[in-house]
Amino acid sequence: MKEAQTLQAARRIAELAAEAGGRAYFVGGCVRDKYIQKLQGGEGSLEGAKDIDIEVHGLEPQTLWDLLQQVGEPAAFGESFGVYSLRHLGLDIAMPRKEHAVGRGHRDFDVSVDPAIGPKEASRRRDFTVNALMEDVLTGELLDCWGGLDDLNAKVLRHVDDNSFPEDPLRVLRAAQFAARLQFTVAQETIELCKDIDLSALSKERVEGELKKALLQSDKPSVFFEVLREMGQLCPWFAELEPLVGLEQDPHYHPEGDVWVHTMEVLDRAAARREKAENSYGFLLLALCHDLGKITTSERSEKDCRIHSYGHETEGLPLVESLLQRVCCESEVRSYVRNMVPLHMRPNVAAYARPSVKSTNHLFDEAASPLDLIWFAEADRPEFAGKDAFQGDTAFLLERLQIYKETMAKPYVMGKDLIEAGLTPGESFSQLLAYAHKLRLAGIEKESALKQTLAYARKTGG
Repeated sequence: MKEAQTLQAARRIAELAAEAGGRAYFVGGCVRDKYIQKLQGGEGSLEGAKDIDIEVHGLEPQTLWDLLQQVGEPAAFGESFGVYSLRHLGLDIAMPRKEHAVGRGHRDFDVSVDPAIGPKEASRRRDFTVNALMEDVLTGELLDCWGGLDDLNAKVLRHVDDNSFPEDPLRVLRAAQFAARLQFTVAQETIELCKDIDLSALSKERVEGELKKALLQSDKPSVFFEVLREMGQLCPWFAELEPLVGLEQDPHYHPEGDVWVHTMEVLDRAAARREKAENSYGFLLLALCHDLGKITTSERSEKDCRIHSYGHETEGLPLVESLLQRVCCESEVRSYVRNMVPLHMRPNVAAYARPSVKSTNHLFDEAASPLDLIWFAEADRPEFAGKDAFQGDTAFLLERLQIYKETMAKPYVMGKDLIEAGLTPGESFSQLLAYAHKLRLAGIEKESALKQTLAYARKTGG
């Protein structure tokens, strides 16, 4: 319903602009995605587009503002840049403008509005040819000034202008995330141009924005990192990933190749399971970070000539923390990944060893998300390992998780139970409750657990 209202408002703006001597175009991703649909054999429509952008040519700013007031409640969130919106609608309205970099950051631009610049010059500031397509709002005429339709057909991302493209360093990351999301390749000349662009002045928030799109909206988020690797742009933002390239693993258990290849394959398998995950963003970051510890722990044993990475699941935490602090703004997500990385091998080990229910209860109790830990274990299993390599058992893990949930749903010893039994709250209470919790995980019923906890209190003087 809202999308229809947005398109209706866009057409009304175009009609009023035409009456005033101007012309309105749909621009940006909504046009690109419409023509991708058409090339894939679909109808090709703006219906359902989440974001609609239009650009109005030939009108002065005040004229456009007055016009917008006839359509809805306008807001100027970039008035000096000629950028407006209509409140309560997903519609952005821009005027044609020129941009010139005055600094190294994503927002360090001198912008000047020029209503008479014309579609070709206005679209020159766009990043890629496929994003520079323009469609007349009223007539549906497509303006393709830079060969974007051919690049859409070839599934290629190609920069529009050699001079303007490098002025915005965020475009390097945008190239990588578009390649991942759209399943496009990046033109070699664009790759070469990106190699010399300095990304260090970008903000953490902007980098994470592109990272999130790649991780959460791509079938193969590995493409994001593969493109950055080809550009030589893993550093500075994803520097911890670079040593994974060429880092050998035991080919018996990892015939797919080095730790980089393994990590990228796990990342894509995790992406196929992210809809099941309770914390989808953290889940994908877990996949990205889970084997960073192999950088410092991998060695070839003189005894058996095999490559081992003992303790990598915990030794890698400083590297995990370094990467997360640089690219992740959400403390809750960072906490989730820090918790899950040390646990990531244990579900598959448990499924192989078939330990006691008490043991798996303890495992799930440690995890920020026991269910996500199971889905990750599934994604982390090598697909073509040696014949004696464990292939996993998700059904077993899910059965044990159900037992854990049932255990945790039963009545258990709480602080008020200890107080009612005559104990005085104090420093020892946390120790007593921790003891009671262990009994709970062992499946001890509350009445018996309370007796054992009180006995433990007498024994320890609690």
